[in-house]
Amino acid sequence: MLQVKLPDGSVLEFSGRVRPIDVARRISARLAQATLAAKVDGQVVGADAVLPEDGQISLRLLTRKDPEALDVMRHSCAHVMARAVMRLFPGVQLAFGPTVENGFYYDFQLDRPISEEDFPRIEAEMARIITEDEPFEQVFQPREQAIQLCRDLGQSLKVEHLTEGLGDEQTVSFYRQGEFIDLCRGPHVPSARAIGAFKLLSVAGAYWKGDARRQQLQRLYGTAWFTRQQLDQYLKQLEEAKKRDHRALGRRLELFLIDPMVGSGLILWLPKGAVVRRELEEFLYEELQRRGYQLVNTPHIGRVELYERSGHYPYYADSQFPPIQMADGDRYLLKPMNCPHHIMIYKSKPRSYRDLPVRLAELGTVYRFEQSGELSGMTRVRGFTQDDAHIFCTEDQVAEEFRACMEMTQFLFRTVGMEDYRVRLSFRDAASDKYVGSPEAWERAEAALESVCDAMDLPGVEKKRGEAAFYGPKADFIVRDCIGREWQLGTVQLDYNLPSPRRFGLEYIGPDNRPHQPVMIHRAPLGSLERFMGLMIEHFAGAFPLWLAPEQVRVLVVSQKFEGYGRQVEARLREAGLRVAGDYRPEKIGAKIRDAQLELIPYMLVVGQREREAGTVAVRHRRQGDLGPMTVDEALAKLQEEIRSKAPG
Repeated sequence: MLQVKLPDGSVLEFSGRVRPIDVARRISARLAQATLAAKVDGQVVGADAVLPEDGQISLRLLTRKDPEALDVMRHSCAHVMARAVMRLFPGVQLAFGPTVENGFYYDFQLDRPISEEDFPRIEAEMARIITEDEPFEQVFQPREQAIQLCRDLGQSLKVEHLTEGLGDEQTVSFYRQGEFIDLCRGPHVPSARAIGAFKLLSVAGAYWKGDARRQQLQRLYGTAWFTRQQLDQYLKQLEEAKKRDHRALGRRLELFLIDPMVGSGLILWLPKGAVVRRELEEFLYEELQRRGYQLVNTPHIGRVELYERSGHYPYYADSQFPPIQMADGDRYLLKPMNCPHHIMIYKSKPRSYRDLPVRLAELGTVYRFEQSGELSGMTRVRGFTQDDAHIFCTEDQVAEEFRACMEMTQFLFRTVGMEDYRVRLSFRDAASDKYVGSPEAWERAEAALESVCDAMDLPGVEKKRGEAAFYGPKADFIVRDCIGREWQLGTVQLDYNLPSPRRFGLEYIGPDNRPHQPVMIHRAPLGSLERFMGLMIEHFAGAFPLWLAPEQVRVLVVSQKFEGYGRQVEARLREAGLRVAGDYRPEKIGAKIRDAQLELIPYMLVVGQREREAGTVAVRHRRQGDLGPMTVDEALAKLQEEIRSKAPG
């Protein structure tokens, strides 16, 4: 007998073979018609998945109202797209077709390139497939039979994956829809009618299994939504995002550069971009010192043994640069993270409970070998600087230190004008064996984090089981930018693993005069300066607040006759510490104003005969327009107050 516990707490009993769709039918025919998938004990499965014959499970039926159902529908749309491509382009080799944020893609190998001119034909064929409303049927095959099936289908990439990638699997899953069959774990929606509005977006190059030494593939991206209104809203957001693309704005405003001679994913901060970075760094340093952090610096490389001890190598070897082999036999690694270095600083001398908490902070540059297809301007790079800190504290101090980290993150976001965010708390899954540390320590840590967040009245707190880091629970800040996109930025993580005897054996002497293991807190409010800069460029569309703007003020002369007075004003502002330039070209004042606004200069000070005679300037704001005449002292005081208060601009 199977007991099915529903979200409202009620329990239904079944005997024999039963599927989520059967449970839905037991409740109501209307619910059965709306059910697209299900969640069984936290795992998303298809509506036709066979449930256990006895015991008890928790079941949630997924409809259009559930985000998980949208992901399942998009995966089904990827299959429909692949089926359409195979109909239109004979000889296509199928690779993989996962979902991604807001959509999906599928990788194909074929002789001719797919272009955007092909999109209408592919979309029309997809629409025909959806109209036919054929079901998605799951088929299980022994691995050897599956290999032969893929050979018969002429799908050599699937044969290779079955032979190598799934070599340990005895049985594998396919999904069939009409004449189309694809190696896939699923789940999928019951039939094509569940697929809503869709749109093909772009095509890009990719490599088989992300390996640049392997076959070149074509990656076709698309998006799908349950309603046309949702799709139109998303497409509108994409158009706005194109206008704000930090890569294009970064070039136009001369903020940063990526040069292939230097290397993909490696950022060259141009003078104007370096100004913004320096202002952020100084702001962070002031805040760190005010909050009791000790600033440290660590090298860009370390011995491989250090990262073997921490567990980062070889566990994360695929995302690290290869080791540097030295003539004396030593091997070094470009630093993939700062925490092992900070641990060695903590360990450099004996610590007492009176010394704790020890808060070590660094703007530390780290290196990760991201795949070339995943690189994206400043938001996905291979070298980046984290606003990193590690706090070593007693277990009794965890709640207070965690709260302070959360408050600092909130303060930073508020200061830079990004106050639309939610918090995701990630806890362990007690049934999983991937987590280190005692269950008792986890329970205490999770209770402390939950209590702190509840007391802080944080916006939109989401609590997720099974999403914790293997070494401890964590809190992530999910920031929504001004056009509605979400970015995971700040993070605060508890760590019981690295301080443990099996890793670094960190200790402090407690009041009982005996050694104890500290708890380690990892925190990075902004994440990385590169990624945060890319986000800021897009959030502000390049129009930085006055305190961050590379050029804060531009002095504009009505004609060259007033250049002398203009240079006096410029010198006065520069002496006061403002970043100021003058436009003394023999151009009309309207053209100079237009150029300054195109360059997104926050303030323009216009000077002509009237201003020179009165000792004033005509103040213009890039958005508010003409603010009227002010004395130089009045204008300077206004600008300095806006900078001091870090007004959003």
